[in-house]
Amino acid sequence: MEAYNKKVMIVGMLLAIAMLANGQSFCHMSKEGLKACLPCVSGENAVDPPSSACCSAIAKADLQCFCRYKDSGLLSFYGVDPNQAMELPVKCKVVDSFHC
Repeated sequence: MEAYNKKVMIVGMLLAIAMLANGQSFCHMSKEGLKACLPCVSGENAVDPPSSACCSAIAKADLQCFCRYKDSGLLSFYGVDPNQAMELPVKCKVVDSFHC
């Protein structure tokens, strides 16, 4: 079962990379929106508070979609700290609280 989960994760990562390379969105966030938020979720040197461009992208994002990727390894693959990413909706005041 563990091997199957790894295969599913790898396929998901490849699909996400292909979508972004073709200019498509990821959880309703454009490539530009993702880039705007990356400094806010990149580990110990994360920028706080998030930029207005990042918050604008978060406001348009499908937050439940991100929950599906929280533990998948996809976010970490891109250098994103999943816990910091899950804090963005609240930091951007899109929602009062957010939990997957």
